[in-house]
Parts: sequence; structure tokens; C-alpha cells
Amino acid sequence: MTEHTADLVVLGGGSGGYAAALRAAELGAKVVVIEKDKVGGTCLHRGCIPTKALLHSAEVADTARDAAAVGVRASLDGIDTSALRSYREGIVAKKHRGLQGLLSARGITVVAGEGRLESGPAIRVGGDLYRGTDVVIATGSYSRTLPGLEIGGRVLTSEQALELDEIPSRVAVLGGGVIGAEFASMWRSFGAEVTIIEALDHLVPAEDETAGKSLERAFRKRGIDLRLGTRFGSVAQSADAVTVQLEDGTAVEADYLLVAVGRGPATSGLGLEEAGVVLDRGFVRTDERLRTDMPHVWAVGDVVVGLQLAHRGFQQGMFVAEEIAGRSPVRIPEHHIPRVTYSHPEVASVGWTQAQATEQHGADALEVTEYNLAGNARSEILGTAGVAKVIRLKGGPVVGVHLVGDRVGELITEAQLVVGWEAHPEDVAPYVHAHPTQSEALGEAFLALAGSPLHTL
Repeated sequence: MTEHTADLVVLGGGSGGYAAALRAAELGAKVVVIEKDKVGGTCLHRGCIPTKALLHSAEVADTARDAAAVGVRASLDGIDTSALRSYREGIVAKKHRGLQGLLSARGITVVAGEGRLESGPAIRVGGDLYRGTDVVIATGSYSRTLPGLEIGGRVLTSEQALELDEIPSRVAVLGGGVIGAEFASMWRSFGAEVTIIEALDHLVPAEDETAGKSLERAFRKRGIDLRLGTRFGSVAQSADAVTVQLEDGTAVEADYLLVAVGRGPATSGLGLEEAGVVLDRGFVRTDERLRTDMPHVWAVGDVVVGLQLAHRGFQQGMFVAEEIAGRSPVRIPEHHIPRVTYSHPEVASVGWTQAQATEQHGADALEVTEYNLAGNARSEILGTAGVAKVIRLKGGPVVGVHLVGDRVGELITEAQLVVGWEAHPEDVAPYVHAHPTQSEALGEAFLALAGSPLHTL
């Protein structure tokens, strides 16, 4: 056995893990990252980046299909799945090379292999032991399924759906959350008939109900079939199709079934509990500073209960590196982390939903305004419907912002600053938004809550 020592050993080279490694190295630490696959993790290779690349291709397909409406003679001749794959893989490969170069430039040692936590703390990889003054667990997540629903054949997870070498004619999506909505949107843009099956009564159920209802209207207008408030019963598949039986007695037939019912923490088989780390329903238990129950062992990203978002992992990775270095970083509340669903139209939010704000403060303590994007010139030019919804405490700060519309994900940073800094609408209403931009919709909502609406009655 060969023993190696470092200031920080990171198990997992995904978003949270490599962020922790980079920041620790910047602060002068000797860092080792252990990754069984490729640095960049699910987000770079099988999640955020490849799906958003395909969603951009889907946007181009929609633009070509609808070009005549804006005076451009163009046509959509079809989807070249081989070229789609090359485009997607080229984006991922370039980002991967960039990350590898960045880690190397920071002097970070990357070890390929499966790691297992041991006391010390240390991570064992085969016959080598990597002992760190501190260890960070950042092993990410995996696609969940439902009891009795086996993945295989024509029943896919998002990872397998990305690898399809065809555009299905008919596809069923089990789960109307972020992943389900994005894949449904993409496939519909590529010409597939799409049915979303969601057990709850509205899409993107973690979002504000107004956002979910707005997305539902847009999806129905696009011809996406929605089976809401309907539970999955069973699935049968043949050589060329699947039949999904629902608990209400109806059935959905499709070429494939995408199972998009959430992601679970990848903590099995890592020796965590044996070494003294406590798990709760598979998630690593931490305190508010992301310490586990084992001294000098930390956890970040999808293994920690909460929002499973790459940018949350980045933030937590940087946070832990700075905490170890004694910098006492500021903890970002979970509800101050922005959330985006990159469908057509997009859904973007930060802060409390109206239901959450009501639970926290009572309905009588809130003021809510909704600005329809139909009144926004830039949105009209882009041809997108949607809404900007802002929630404030009466006489107090903005506590939630919820946006629906194409490209609104690019607006959420302004909303994050407003919510994070506990700004009052009166504080931000005087600021000028460039015209014509979609950001004006947020400005109009703030003006309305400040009692000075300009373009609304």
C-alpha cells in the first residue's frame, strides 16, 4: 500500500468537488481530487451542458419552422441526429478540456478510480491511501426510478435519453419537474408527439403555482399532452413500443418512456457510515457549515439534502474550501439560490413561492403583482408569452420573484440581488431598465409594487 498526503482530498470531481478543489488550491492548499469517471461530473457530461446544447438546437428548429412569421423564407427539412450528437459532444469535450487544464494549472492532482472513505480521514483507491487534513465528499447523484419500474430497453433515464440515435415519433415522460419539462420541450421542438405524466396537479411542482400554470398553457399550445394529477400504474414494452398504464385506467402508448422522477444521492458503497458519517435517507447529514458527523469530513452538492443544482454545488464547494481556510464565508440561504428550467418557455425563480411566503408570514402580510409579458415589447418581438410575478411583504422587502418566458433565465440574477439584499420595491423601482429588453418586465413589476405602475392599469 502506498500512502499519499494532502491538505485536502476531494472524493468526486463534479461541480461541487472541483469548485472546492480550485478554491482550496487558490488559497494555498495541496489538493487531490479522486474521480471514477471524468472531472466535470454529471452536469458537464450527462446533465446540464449536453441537455442545454440540445435545447439550443431545439430552439433553432423552432426558429426555422416559424421563420415565415417574421418575414424570413426558411424551412425545417429535418433533424440530423448524427450532427446533433457531434455538436453536443463537441461542446462537452471543449468544456472538459478547459476544466482539465484549469485543474492542472492550479497544481491539483487528479486520481482516476473509485474511492472509499476511511478514518483518518482518508480515501482509499485500490492499493493507495490518500490521507487529507480534510476530506470533502462530493459524489453527486443518480437518476431515481419508482418501485417496480425497471430501467432498460425502451424505459430510459435522462442519461440514456441523451444517447438516443433517433428522434422518437411518440414519447412519454414520467415526471413534470425540471428534467421532464426540458426533455418534453426539446422532443416537441424536434417534432415528436409528447405526453407528460405528473402525479401532482401542476407542472414544475417545486415552483410557484402561477409559473406552473403558465408553463402548462404554453405546453398545451405547443401540442404537448399533459396528464396531471395522474399516477403511474405499470409499463409494458415490446420490441418497438411501450404502453404506460395509469392508475385512472387510461393508457399512453409511445416509442419510449423517459423516467424523470428525480435524482438520489450517490452515497452507496463509499464506506461513509462505516467511517462515521451519518446518512439520512441516503443523504449525508451535515450542519449548516457543511460539516459531517466525522471530524474534518465535509459534504457538498447533491449528496446534501436540498436543491440539486450545479450552481448550488459550486457555491457549497467554494464555501467549504474557505471555511477550512478559516475565512468564515457567508452562508447563502437555500431559497436565495436561483432556479431555472430551460424549456420553451423557460421558468426562472428565486426566493419564496407564494404558498411558502404565505406559510412563513400569512396571506395578509403579502403583496403580489403579476406583469404579463404581452405588455413587453421585447417579448412580443421574440414571440414569447409569460409572466413576471413578484412577492413582497407589505411595506417590506421582496421575498420572491417568479418568471416564465423565453430567455427569462438571463434575468434571474437581478432578481437574486433584490431578494438576497432584502430590497424594497421602492428601492429598486427608480433604476432604469434598457428599452426594449425583457428586463423591463421586472422593472414594471417593481414599479407596480411600489405603487407607481407605468404600463399597467
